Amino acid sequence: MRGTRRFRTGLAAAGAVALLCAGALTGCETAGPERTAPKPTPRPTPVWDRTPASVAAVGDSITRAFDACTILSDCPEASWATGTDTRVNSLALRLLGPERVSERSWNLAKTGARMAELPEQMARAGARKPELVTVMMGANDACRDRAEQMTPVAEFRADFEASLAMLRKTAPKAQVYVSSVPDLKRLWASGKDSALRREIWNLGICGSMLADPEDLSPSAEKRRTTVRDRVVAYNRTLQEVCAKDLRCRYDGGAVFGFPFDGEQLSRWDWFHPSRNGQARLAELAHRQVTAPEPPA
Repeated sequence: MRGTRRFRTGLAAAGAVALLCAGALTGCETAGPERTAPKPTPRPTPVWDRTPASVAAVGDSITRAFDACTILSDCPEASWATGTDTRVNSLALRLLGPERVSERSWNLAKTGARMAELPEQMARAGARKPELVTVMMGANDACRDRAEQMTPVAEFRADFEASLAMLRKTAPKAQVYVSSVPDLKRLWASGKDSALRREIWNLGICGSMLADPEDLSPSAEKRRTTVRDRVVAYNRTLQEVCAKDLRCRYDGGAVFGFPFDGEQLSRWDWFHPSRNGQARLAELAHRQVTAPEPPA
């Protein structure tokens, strides 16, 4: 009986120890190999360099600063991307400083260009081995004589994908800043009540959106909505394609959302950015390019 009692007492003590260990979770392992804490996983080095040392710009008339200085003329010195005009304070001027902006930045944009022409521009940009390439393209794909002539979204996507692929062949580590396409319908809404703007727009500027600016009929409203929807689709495409490239940043719709009006527009066409508008574009771009790496 005494042996049985001692045996039962031992079982009870062992059970109590097991329960205590289970509740405490730690500190009860007295045997077995020594355990080491897992090493923390090192954070990856950010891919994006916020201080690139050279800039190449590709795009259309906006990047060429068309109608910003004189009528019907490019004014690249006032470009938001690579201009040397201190009143604009371009992205390149902010990043590189006045001593290097002329030698370390290149404006390869072309007035009137559409997305189909971007691969060729990217090839020229890649040959310069820039650390940053700015892209602002798509307004001319939406601004046609008629809405039916707008570039299909599938073609727009294919050409943009081909453009990035072209750049990666010659400049695989170049960073790319992609601007959204401006909101053309907001431009119409802000100027449709101005007799001067209506007269100028009727000369043939962005007919798909700005033709007959006083026409508020259902068909005209449908046309303008169709153009705006296409611009939204272009911007979604830019965002999606850019997101697949580790060294590409989309502006998050900053340019699309900016209310260009008044001082920001050229007095010659009330469509292209003025020097003031170019300065606003430079501010938006610099904010995006120098922003910290977004969290994973």
